[in-house]
Amino acid sequence: MRHFGHIAPEVRQRLFHQEPCAFTADSPARLLSAALGATLYSPATRPRLADDIVKQAGNGVVSMVLCLEDSIDDADVGAGEDNLVRQFADLAARPGAEPPLLFIRVRTPEQIPDLVRRLGPPVRLLSGFVLPKFTEERGIPFLEALTTAEKACGRRLFAMPVLESPELLYRESRVETLEGIFRAVDKYRDRVLALRLGVTDFCSSYGLRRAPDMTAYDVQIVASVIADVVNMLGRADGTGFTVTGPVWEYFRVPERMFKPQLRQSPFLQMQAVELRERLIEHAMDGLLREISLDQANGLLGKTCIHPSHVLPVHALSVVSHEEFSDAQDILRPERGGGGVLRSAYTNKMNEVKPHRAWAERTLLRAEVFGVANEDVGFVELLAAGIPG
Repeated sequence: MRHFGHIAPEVRQRLFHQEPCAFTADSPARLLSAALGATLYSPATRPRLADDIVKQAGNGVVSMVLCLEDSIDDADVGAGEDNLVRQFADLAARPGAEPPLLFIRVRTPEQIPDLVRRLGPPVRLLSGFVLPKFTEERGIPFLEALTTAEKACGRRLFAMPVLESPELLYRESRVETLEGIFRAVDKYRDRVLALRLGVTDFCSSYGLRRAPDMTAYDVQIVASVIADVVNMLGRADGTGFTVTGPVWEYFRVPERMFKPQLRQSPFLQMQAVELRERLIEHAMDGLLREISLDQANGLLGKTCIHPSHVLPVHALSVVSHEEFSDAQDILRPERGGGGVLRSAYTNKMNEVKPHRAWAERTLLRAEVFGVANEDVGFVELLAAGIPG
């Protein structure tokens, strides 16, 4: 699989200076953690789940979570487990089917080895598990269960803990909780693919819900948690983990209070006014702004609950030609001693030592999402990626 692999090769050649790389579920963890992109959630109870998975893969989705937790009723957990076993068997029986990276979001540690056992040979299609309401105390049993299940099936399985507990939100317990989370995930570092943020649960602790005109960063109590999570768990010194962006809840806006947040000029230049209107109608201007703020705050990828959110996440994850040029210049071997240089675009100064970690992250993102051609922006990437 590869990002933008669903669009025609000749279109990719026009859009990309460097095309996204191909990868599989067996690729190195460092590559996969950056490649998750828009991780699409789906209830595990959907009766035609295998068909949905194949369809979404064909539309550019590269990672999905099949949810047995908050997205389904408590009474439906058993039926959801049975359905997953059937749907994985269906997928495994389809010749040539190339599903995305698949993860199961469980409720209890005991579900992990039980599901692996029940899946049987189709477990080869499973990349791992999403662990809810993760703290050190609650998370260790999940990680131990994952290790047990991995040994039983002989397949590498990843964990994606969700940081969403009230202890993480409350000021008086936040630092202690983050220190405990770090101890837990550091102990199982080889198995932790990414940390996910459960912003909806954060908001629920205070009876809040952000409007479609607002991003997570406009809700200050949420923004403060994101900042502390990145501060303690997302460092670029080799101790950090990939932290993914929070879910965007909206896919249609009945009424708008504030002006749209998408500038008209990029769409006018590309004769894509209709695309801009469609994005605004479906609350995508707020989503695009939040994705940009995710990246500015050190997050990579995003939890998604609607297929229409996937392409915007991927389009804004593509590295611009200017970013790529800067990153390459900073990391040239002859620059190992540091120094300052003018960018090739002659619009900024690049400081070799302070910008090195940024450059390394940028080149990793370039590997999995590609580098846009010099005259290609996010409007062209959005327009080209929309299914015909």
